[in-house]
Amino acid sequence: MATFTGAVLGAGAGACPHPSGDRDLPARRARHDLVTGQVRIGTAADDARNPYAYRGAGLALGPDLLGTSLLAVGPAGSGKTGSVVRPLTESLCLHALAGRAAVVVVGAAGADLGPADAYDVVVRIGHPDSVYDLDLYGGTTDPDEAAVVLAEALVGDLADPHPGSDTRRSTTVLAQLLGPFRAVHGRFPGVPELRQLLDGTPGPLAELRQGLRAAGQESLLRELDARERQMGHPGDVGGVLADRVALLDRPAFAAFFDTSGQSRPFSLKSLDHPVRVRIDLPERGHADASRMLARLVLAQFTASVSVREDRSLFACLVLDDASGVVTPEAVRGVQRLRSAGAGAVLTLRTLDDVPRPLRGPLLGAIGCRMALSGLTPWDGQDFAEVWGKEWTEARDVTDRQIIAETPAGKAAHMLRRVITGKAPTARAVTVRQVERERWSASELAHAVPAGHAVLSLTTVKGEHAPPLLVDLRG
Repeated sequence: MATFTGAVLGAGAGACPHPSGDRDLPARRARHDLVTGQVRIGTAADDARNPYAYRGAGLALGPDLLGTSLLAVGPAGSGKTGSVVRPLTESLCLHALAGRAAVVVVGAAGADLGPADAYDVVVRIGHPDSVYDLDLYGGTTDPDEAAVVLAEALVGDLADPHPGSDTRRSTTVLAQLLGPFRAVHGRFPGVPELRQLLDGTPGPLAELRQGLRAAGQESLLRELDARERQMGHPGDVGGVLADRVALLDRPAFAAFFDTSGQSRPFSLKSLDHPVRVRIDLPERGHADASRMLARLVLAQFTASVSVREDRSLFACLVLDDASGVVTPEAVRGVQRLRSAGAGAVLTLRTLDDVPRPLRGPLLGAIGCRMALSGLTPWDGQDFAEVWGKEWTEARDVTDRQIIAETPAGKAAHMLRRVITGKAPTARAVTVRQVERERWSASELAHAVPAGHAVLSLTTVKGEHAPPLLVDLRG
């Protein structure tokens, strides 16, 4: 407190600046409330399907909601990037300038994620003019930890979510190579070196063996022997790993993922500081590599935020297009973010980009769910199931004809029929409680207007709002 007081007395409004020296973003597109830390993304529609208390109310998002993570699903052109991701990135960058958040934004090169001047670090993977590189191993020095994260990135989308899957075997294979290499060279292998080791090239393996013998590393020598024995066995995952690493061993990425210390790599271990980071992924001709790098960033993010000592700084990862990124381990990682003082924002064109066994767990792990206009009925069915049902009052009205039994009654009924043209009837109203879906799959697919979305919210304290029809243009 004394340090803060002295800074305010000495610098006034300029006290405690961001390390970059910036006090605002170059441009703002959304409406921000800097006191509450929220950004407005729309207005609850005046629709009968919205609870009366919410109709016409403004809707804003902040760290207390993003701490439960957000999933937005909608086709191309539905407004995911412009109406959801861009306002959220602006808000998170403002939080970072105030020293209250760290944000990592991942998207395709050229996506509308804000100007480069709004970020402290911009990693343009595959771009020759990129100032920063991406640390392939997330800044860790532990071979086992590096193997876990790297295996998730390389083959996480191929793994069967059961014990004994390729991810665990791949982790073992990578650990058997990363540990000996680091013991000999004092660093982890670069992409070309890792590919040679996984391919079983005799020269690099013999060099490792010689270095381990010279250093007296008998335990690591046994690890290397075990790896060489497994290479000739059928079903060895080393070939699969080598094929995946080959996607990064391309001329376009030759200057990236350097481990020799000659580049400026960004590591997600730096999320203890209010940093603003944007990572541009290559799309044209490198779609598989982009998905693999997105999995790598997500795996490094979930691993890094869970071991932070100071969790007062909100950390958020924004993935603009999480296609091919959702894996069993990724879902488990997202579940752990809330307790780690972190959150994630994921967008998808369709839930078909997520394996069928993982759709339910993904929707269950995320607290804020958004279905944009243009959703398919089968995607709507998954949202309808997770949003559940509610008790509503149903009124059944029936009319029955009155039969007269006396001559006077028959005469009165005949006169009434002549005057009204209808037979005398008696109306019966039955009121009962029935359970119905909050939003059905058909309504989500066909009743959400363009520029709108259905959004449910949950805070980190457990408070929640029902699914609301929101006008993202309001």
